[in-house]
Amino acid sequence: MSYFPSSPITKKEKNTNQSIYSLIIYSSFNPFKPQTAKKGITLITYNPARLGPLSSSLPDSYPLPRGTAVLLIRAVRSDLNGSVSSSLSIRYFLGAVQIRSFGMKNAASRARIYLLPTILPMNGIGPNSDPGCAPAAAQPDPTLLRRWVAAFFIIRFDLERGQVVEKSYPDPPPLPPDKLRLISFSSFPDSMSHHLPHHRSTLHDSLFSFRLPNSNSDQNSNKDPDYHYGFVFNRQRQDPRLPRGGEQKSVVILTHLPFSTVFRLLLQILGPLCFDLGDTALSLVASHVAAWPDPVRGAPMELPIGNASLRVHLPPNPESPPPVVQSNPSVPHGLFHDSDLFSSFRGVILHLWNLWEMMLIGEPILVIAPTPSQCSEAVSALVSLIAPIPCSVDYRPYFTIHDPEFAHLNSLPSGVAFPPLVLGVTNLFFLKALRNIPTVVSVGSQSANSTRALQVNGTKLDQLSKFSPSTFFNNIKMKREGPLSLMTEHKEAVWSKYTGCSKPDTAVLNRLVDAGVSSRVEESMSVVNNEILRRHFLELTTNFLAPFGPYFRVNTPIEGNSPFMDPPPVSPFRSAEFLEGLATRGLGKFLAKRMRSNWMDLYRRFMEGKNFMPWFQRRRVAAEIEQQRLWRQARINVNIQKLISNMSELERLDLFNSVERYLLREIESYESGARGSVAACDKLKMDLQAVYSVLPKDTQELLVSNPKRASLVQLSATITDSTR
Repeated sequence: MSYFPSSPITKKEKNTNQSIYSLIIYSSFNPFKPQTAKKGITLITYNPARLGPLSSSLPDSYPLPRGTAVLLIRAVRSDLNGSVSSSLSIRYFLGAVQIRSFGMKNAASRARIYLLPTILPMNGIGPNSDPGCAPAAAQPDPTLLRRWVAAFFIIRFDLERGQVVEKSYPDPPPLPPDKLRLISFSSFPDSMSHHLPHHRSTLHDSLFSFRLPNSNSDQNSNKDPDYHYGFVFNRQRQDPRLPRGGEQKSVVILTHLPFSTVFRLLLQILGPLCFDLGDTALSLVASHVAAWPDPVRGAPMELPIGNASLRVHLPPNPESPPPVVQSNPSVPHGLFHDSDLFSSFRGVILHLWNLWEMMLIGEPILVIAPTPSQCSEAVSALVSLIAPIPCSVDYRPYFTIHDPEFAHLNSLPSGVAFPPLVLGVTNLFFLKALRNIPTVVSVGSQSANSTRALQVNGTKLDQLSKFSPSTFFNNIKMKREGPLSLMTEHKEAVWSKYTGCSKPDTAVLNRLVDAGVSSRVEESMSVVNNEILRRHFLELTTNFLAPFGPYFRVNTPIEGNSPFMDPPPVSPFRSAEFLEGLATRGLGKFLAKRMRSNWMDLYRRFMEGKNFMPWFQRRRVAAEIEQQRLWRQARINVNIQKLISNMSELERLDLFNSVERYLLREIESYESGARGSVAACDKLKMDLQAVYSVLPKDTQELLVSNPKRASLVQLSATITDSTR
C-alpha cells in the first residue's frame, strides 16, 4: 500500500543505474513488541533523477489509517531492480518524526506522521553514510535561547548513583552543582511508586512541572529571575530482565518563564524525540527555540518547530488592566490557564470556594496526590484560580524531601505559624513531617483512567453509597485521624482549619457536565467544565477587587484646560479608611448573594497577606503610566494658539515654563531611548516658540539671558520656520 507512489520507472532510468530512496513505516498494534510487526507501508519513493532535491520533494505529512501504531520508520536505498543496498533508521535520515492523533469527535480522524525536515539536512543515503551519527545542527545563539529557555536536560535514574545528568544543553549547564542536584531530584517521582497503576504497555510517560527558587537572583535585575520552572517528560519502562524490574529517564526544560502553554507542547515533541533521536534532539530543538521571536505577553504567538508550529496565547502582564469577564474564556487572564481545574478537584468540588479564599489571603496549603502529574496540575490550577491576581505566595507544584526548604519546614516548632506556601507532594512522609500545616488537600486518583462521578448537590446514584454504614464509619475515621488516614488508603478529601465566608455557587455546580461512566467523553467534558469554572472564578475575583477600583482611576485632562499642568495624583490609599468605607457601602449585588456575614474579615486578611501589596502596587504603577500617557497625548494634540488666546501675561509666562519643562523631559527620554519621539519633540518646540512669541519684549530678553534656554528657543524657532 503506497500513499505517495512514484510513477513507473522507465527503461532509460534503469540503464542509468540510479538509486531509489524509500521511506517505509512498520506498524504494529503493540509497538513495543517488534516480533509482531506488520508488513511495512511505503510512504514515499524518491528518484533523484526525476524529482530533484529530496528536501523539496517531500510532503509535510503522511496520513495513516486510524489505529495505526508506529513501530519503526526506515529509509531504504535500493537500485532500480529492487535490490536493497543500504537501510537505516529514519532518525538518522530525517532527524525527527512527530506522531499526532486528532480528537475523537471526528469519526474520520486519522493519525498523521509529520516530518520535520528543517531540523536536519535532508541528505540522501549513500554508501559512505554513517548510521551512527546524525548531521550536526547549527549551534544556536545562547543569548537568543535564554529569552525562552535556560537549559535542556536528559536525566537518567541510576540504581547505584541515583539521578545522573546524562546530557544537557548548553553543556555544561549554567547552573551551580547544588541547583543541578535539586533539578535532578525534582525530575523523578519522589515516592508512592506502589500507587502507580499497572500499565499494560511496558512504557509509561508522564508530564509534570516544578518550581525552584533561584538563590543567585537579583531583585533589581531581569537577568537572574527569582524562580526557575522545570517542565518534565518522564518515561518509565518496565522490563523484568532489569534490576528492580525497569528503568526511568526524564527530559527536562528549565526556564524562567511560567508559560505552561508553551513548554508543555514543546515537551510533547522534545520528550519522545529524545528517546528516538538521542541527546542530539536537545541541540536540534534548541536551535529552533533560539529562532523564536521575543515573548509577547498577553498576545497569541506562532512558534515554529520544524514544519510544525506551536500556536499559543501567552498570559498577560500583571500590570495589565483588569479583564472583561464577557471576553473569550480561552484567552488567559493569568498563569496556568491551561491547567485542568475541573479534573484536579472534581472529587472535592464543593471546597473550591474555600480554596479560592485561601489562595487570596495566602494560607499555607499542602496538596497531596498519587503522582507528580496530578499534584503539579492541582497546584497550578490553584494558582490560576485567583486570576487576574498574580500569586505572590511561594508555590511548588512538585516538592520533594530533597529540597533544602524541607529541612527548615520540618524543624518548625509546634505552635509556630506555618509560612505561606502551597506545596504539591506525593510522598506520604510529608503528612507526618508537616503536621503544622493548617490545610491538606488530597486529590487525584490511583487509576488515571478511572471515571469518577461528580460530587455536587444533585442526586446521583453514586451518592446513595454515602448513606451506607461502611461509608458512615469510614468518614468518622477520616475525620478522627485527619490527613494521616491517607497512610492506609488514598482518598480525595480536604482537611482545613480555615473557616470561609463564600458559599458554593449552586447555579455553577448545576451547569457542570458529568461524564458519568463514559471515559471517552471525559476529556471533552473537562474542557467544558473548566471554562464554566474559570469564567465563574474570574467573575468572582473581579467583583472582589472592584472596591479597589477608585484607587486606580486615571484623571484625564479636561477639555479647555491646559494639559501642561501636572496631573493630579492618583487617589492615596489608606487601609483603615478603605475598610471603613467598604463596611459603610457594603458589598455589590454579585458578592452579596455569595458571601456570609464575615466577609469583612476576608478583605482584612487579603490586605494583610502576601498577594495584596504586589498586585496593588503593580496596578497603581500601571494607572500612573496610563495617566502620563493620556496627558502626554493631550499635550501633543492641543491647539496652542487657542489655549494662549484667553491667557493673561502671567499665565503665558507660566505656560512657557511648563512647555519648556515638558520639552526637556521629552528630549531626555528620546535621547535615552526610554520613550519619546521626534514628532512629539518638534510639536513641543513649536508650542514653545508660539508662547515665546506672544510674550512682551522685556520678558523675552530676560528669558534668553540664560544660554541654555536661548539655545532651546533658537532651535524651536528653526523648527517653526521649517514647517511653514
